[in-house]
Amino acid sequence: MMRALYSGVSGLKTHQTKMDVIGNNIANVNTTGFKSTSTVFSEIMYQNLSGASGATATKGGVNAKQIGLGVSMSATSINISSPGAPQTTGDGWDLRITGNSFFIVNNGTENLFTKAGAFCVDGAGYLATKGTGYNVMGWRVDPTTGDIRKDVVSRLPIMVPENQTSNPEATTDSYCSGILDDNSTEVNSDKGYAMNLNFYDALGYSYSAKFAVKTVNSDTKTYTIELTDILDSNNHSILQDYLDADPNNTMTNVFGEPTTVDRRYNLAADFTYRNNTFYDKDGNALRYDADNMKYVAEGTNKEYAVSSMFGISEAQVQEYYDPAAVTANGESAVFAYTENLYGYTLDFNEGLPNAGMFNYIGQEGVESVMLKMSALGTEFSNINVDFTQTKNSNNGGQSTMELKKGQADNPEQGTGRRLGVLIGLQVQEDGRIFGSYDNGNTELLGQIAVAMFANPAGLEKVGENCYRTTLNSGEFDGIGRDITADNGKMTSGTLEMSNVDLATEFTEMITTQRGFQANSRIITTSDTLLEELVNLKR
Repeated sequence: MMRALYSGVSGLKTHQTKMDVIGNNIANVNTTGFKSTSTVFSEIMYQNLSGASGATATKGGVNAKQIGLGVSMSATSINISSPGAPQTTGDGWDLRITGNSFFIVNNGTENLFTKAGAFCVDGAGYLATKGTGYNVMGWRVDPTTGDIRKDVVSRLPIMVPENQTSNPEATTDSYCSGILDDNSTEVNSDKGYAMNLNFYDALGYSYSAKFAVKTVNSDTKTYTIELTDILDSNNHSILQDYLDADPNNTMTNVFGEPTTVDRRYNLAADFTYRNNTFYDKDGNALRYDADNMKYVAEGTNKEYAVSSMFGISEAQVQEYYDPAAVTANGESAVFAYTENLYGYTLDFNEGLPNAGMFNYIGQEGVESVMLKMSALGTEFSNINVDFTQTKNSNNGGQSTMELKKGQADNPEQGTGRRLGVLIGLQVQEDGRIFGSYDNGNTELLGQIAVAMFANPAGLEKVGENCYRTTLNSGEFDGIGRDITADNGKMTSGTLEMSNVDLATEFTEMITTQRGFQANSRIITTSDTLLEELVNLKR
């Protein structure tokens, strides 16, 4: 009889414990990343009234006579493998983790593990949990390689001073695209067809290199590209400063050795040339006035500029014109001179391979030139200019050549950057954290590591949505793993909700209540029997 009383008491206790577990599950129905727990009951022990006997030739065997002594709770089981439903928050630092992995957080004394990915950036600029301020652990970027170094996990610096800006980069590559048309008036003018190349130095300052494309000989498809100036952001000529700073500075330092170009200009139709003398259309002999660089008709007030007679610029007259250099060509004349240009010759000669495409500059086989910008200062880098994308063809008299930063087959490579300011952050599915900067740069800032265990259900709950390792869960090696190793991923802007199933919990609550009620009846019934036993004495 006393055994029944104690069995009833043990039943009450175990069902009360089960009710405590159910209550905790229901209380955490909206707790981020919470994993529900269930209870497992087992018998306590049995009292043997008699042992079992074996069968004989004359008598059968007898089973043991045993009376149970109640129930106990043998284990609590965490439903850790069942994921909770996703909850969209819109906060980029809210992360939902899939698979059997856990976020690693540190409370200042030890590493703990959690499924709750409600994170934020704390006042020191490090990634932390919202509710507790625990540091989120992961891997940092190796400064020598620029990639993640998977070493012992540490807290992740996000909004720290060194990540607030992105270092500037000098421009190292550019390319020219478009069409050069022989009939373009700009190409055939004194100033030439203008092109600009905007570039950066190593400090992030912007500059504009100005070029002019001019016709040397349209019959042989030969042109020149000349560097005319380099301006800073205030339109001040740093190229002129460079040339003025030292008499030994020349354009040779920037462009290499000059290109030699032979210029030939035919005498205009209104003039003739006989016996080393010029005549105008009226037959007047012309005398050269060297002081004014003009031809004067004898006995008249008529004057003729050399530039109009040969179709050249005043600058060319001042620098190159010499009457002795004029040669007779019947009753006409040719003014010729050799000019050194600190630029490069573009040759679209149809006879070369890949006819119609730009084939070389200065010498056959060279399809790009190197602007030696480093001569202007240590903050400048040499810039390679690729002309393989330029064509020489009829385009209705319109040339469309233009210079762009970067490489023709990889426009983002070698463009250079100004100093960038952090304007955005994002977390990829593999946990890598990237910063976006207003200079167009995207830089890797770190990676959130995860932990995986042989028996995740063996982890010990320590509150604050966190778990601790136990002897039965497996150890944490201190390094962690990439979440993709378990085919998992992190989803930004989403949290994992509790996996508590209310329907199951309420059903369990009903059965627990009835179990408790039934065990209480054991006690009341045993009490009645004891009362009858006591009444035998009366």
